[in-house]
Amino acid sequence: MDIKICGITTAADAAAAAALDIQAVGLVFYPKSPRWVDEDKARRIVESLPPGIAAVGVFVDTPAAAVLATARAVGLHAVQLHGSEPPEDIRRLRDAGLRVVKALFVNRAPGLDAQTAYAPTAFLVECAGAHRPGGNALTWDWARARGAISTAPMILAGGLTPENVRDAVLAADPCGVDVSSGVESRPGRKDPDKMHRFVEAVRRLRPHPPQGGIFL
Repeated sequence: MDIKICGITTAADAAAAAALDIQAVGLVFYPKSPRWVDEDKARRIVESLPPGIAAVGVFVDTPAAAVLATARAVGLHAVQLHGSEPPEDIRRLRDAGLRVVKALFVNRAPGLDAQTAYAPTAFLVECAGAHRPGGNALTWDWARARGAISTAPMILAGGLTPENVRDAVLAADPCGVDVSSGVESRPGRKDPDKMHRFVEAVRRLRPHPPQGGIFL
């Protein structure tokens, strides 16, 4: 199972995350997020990552040309589209050599039934029940995601913590998990102990994925 720790804002947090048994770190390029990073900071973080750790950029309704420009400037391996992006954006970005994760939502559009319109590398499923597109720390009925995605691997997100990720994985049976606020000491700053306990909880259930996984 792939593990992505999202909302990384410093090289120190990136190093602490990369030292664990994870596959990817996420960098948020949504200016309204408390975890937003600009391209200069993001590039320094990406340059500090060891081989084998993917850098994933998170975007919300950003035109494909701008996403691609940022990905190339920063050195991203993959992008995550967390808004209402059109299907052709995914095709364009994949044709440019990027892995693409498309977010689908339980409580708003695009919903789980929209999966056939898209052709991403993977889908991320969360509830999206608050004022921001993601990162709202809301738990939900993760079992609603079980078997709901049939056209690509499914990554589970939304309200995950070291304490509940075991139950969430058993309920949803995803191919990956994505955590941000659940392993923080405050918005935008990761807690090393929480990250360690989160990864340990996942690895007790699901072993390290095959080399490459979803993001590389």
